[in-house]
Amino acid sequence: AGQTGVLIELNSETDFVAKNATFIALAEKVLASAMAAGTDDVPAILASTVDGRTVQQVIDETAATLGEKLVLRRVARVVAPHVAVYLHKVNKDLPPQVGVLLGTDAAGAGVARDVAMHIAAFSPPYLPRDEVPAETVASERHVAEETARNEGKPEGALPKIVEGRLNGFFKEQVLVDQPFAKDNKKSIATVLDEVGGTATGFARFRVGA
Repeated sequence: AGQTGVLIELNSETDFVAKNATFIALAEKVLASAMAAGTDDVPAILASTVDGRTVQQVIDETAATLGEKLVLRRVARVVAPHVAVYLHKVNKDLPPQVGVLLGTDAAGAGVARDVAMHIAAFSPPYLPRDEVPAETVASERHVAEETARNEGKPEGALPKIVEGRLNGFFKEQVLVDQPFAKDNKKSIATVLDEVGGTATGFARFRVGA
């Protein structure tokens, strides 16, 4: 049996409402509904029912009580043998504003929370290199080649220079290539390899971003 992690972003208009107990209770109810709905599709979750009303109606009623528009902006769902959850408070008086779910195999469970914290800090868009769209890689390669040519680098040296710059791009954009936040001499791939583990998927939300 695996684990399922669900992350929601519920928006209010002001910080004042975000720390209100009524808003926090609503968030818990919406999260429970999102888990029960078994999907990350926001319209489907809003149309699902809780206590005989739709989730949208429950949100709207709370919004009327609090006098502010409340919006379920997005939902993420990660299913894996192990799912680590990391929630980070940007402001200690408010609910967490950065949330990460990281799915790993059973072997990766021991380092999963550390890697989830890394994702919170460094916000990689991709997990492995093959998730990066081919056109993005082609564009980066083209820019690297043009830049090297404009710098007057010798033609024979271009392939090595271009590969070096592409690797630099991957180190910024791809989780497993990033230097680990707690020890930048290791990549995330190394951290996982050391325990014989694999990351299978992740989601990262920052409120409003």
